Amino acid sequence: QVQLVESGGGLVQPGGSLRLSCAASGRTFSTYAMGWFRQAPGKEREFVTAITWSDDNTYYADSVKGRFTISRGNAKNTVYLQVNSLKPEDTAVYYCTAASSVVALRGGFGSWGQGTQVTVSS
Repeated sequence: QVQLVESGGGLVQPGGSLRLSCAASGRTFSTYAMGWFRQAPGKEREFVTAITWSDDNTYYADSVKGRFTISRGNAKNTVYLQVNSLKPEDTAVYYCTAASSVVALRGGFGSWGQGTQVTVSS
């Protein structure tokens, strides 16, 4: 099992930026991809972005392309999400996830963190 801990959420004005972090521990040797989902009030959890450890391939939802950037630390246990040009509709709980494949990750079959709240409001 992989344990994931997110940090970096908060309240930001429209157009602002945040940097979310996710630290993984435990059985990280089985992790091939890490990423982020988000869940807004009254909506289903949705895929945001993912990155693969072996070759740094990245994947983004259309709604965040050009505004969000995923990256990883040098060690195979940390992933970052730089979120820029934030909009009120980006308000959600952001969840870090890790899985043995990108397909598994995007299907929601990975390990999950507790989530960090991002609120975009003036």
